[in-house]
Amino acid sequence: MGLFHCPLGAPYYEDDACIDCGLCYARTSEEKVEASRKIREYMKTNIPRASAVSKIAVCGKGGSGKTTVVALLALALKAAGRRVIVIDSDESNPGLGRMLGILDEPQALSRLFNQDGIFSQRERFSMDDMPAGFMSAADGVRFMAVGKILDPFQGCACSLADTARQIVEKLELKEDEVLVLDMEAGVESFGRGVERQADTILAVVEPSLESIIVAGRIIQMAQGMGIGRAGAIINKVSSDATAARTGQELEKRGLKIYGVLNYSAALAEAAFDGRPVNDRAAVEEAGIIINRIYNNCVTTQ
Repeated sequence: MGLFHCPLGAPYYEDDACIDCGLCYARTSEEKVEASRKIREYMKTNIPRASAVSKIAVCGKGGSGKTTVVALLALALKAAGRRVIVIDSDESNPGLGRMLGILDEPQALSRLFNQDGIFSQRERFSMDDMPAGFMSAADGVRFMAVGKILDPFQGCACSLADTARQIVEKLELKEDEVLVLDMEAGVESFGRGVERQADTILAVVEPSLESIIVAGRIIQMAQGMGIGRAGAIINKVSSDATAARTGQELEKRGLKIYGVLNYSAALAEAAFDGRPVNDRAAVEEAGIIINRIYNNCVTTQ
């Protein structure tokens, strides 16, 4: 059994980290569901959760604007005086670095965490340990990337997901540092346990039923991991009526809402041109959301 198959990181069955959930040898869907239930119950009672906001995972349906939201949140956090670290863990989307004004793409973190990588056996690491070339910065925001699928025969993204999981687990942050992760679209990363050591899960929702349904699954899975701070951000809002209707659909499903980001033509043009995010109004809206997250305040207004 490979490391990435086990949400608790057990390298093999009956290892010290193994809780005998049965996931690694489950064959039927019923057996997999039961194993998943055992894992969730274990995480709720045995894995401590930090009360402070330090590791934020941003998730959502493909096309919901997740990557743009990550960039806006990073800029809002920097404006609030935080030392921001952004990690691109989406193996497909290449645009996050450009949105942050990164001119030199860093080397892929997967090289550090593969079987022969220098971080493969480390229990913990900090940003001070990061070798040159694996981190870039622009305007005070540090940026790293797990890696991308670039070749048709490169294989699946499982090893990249394992790298992302190790980063969330092992990165020790200083008091004023905050990590923001741009997750792959959908819910597959939850199946691999990537987000299990995050303290905040944000589901980006565009005004569509599909996006609302995916957000519900994301937040349900986050709560199943024992992550208490999990909620939605409504994105690409064209009117107050659209925001209200989307908010009502989310609330009917019992989902917390941290705020709204209105549609911005300036952001759309910047994304098309590959330019940095520079819409002041959008960054201010993201700042309101950041304040609500830190104060654990949920609202649709």
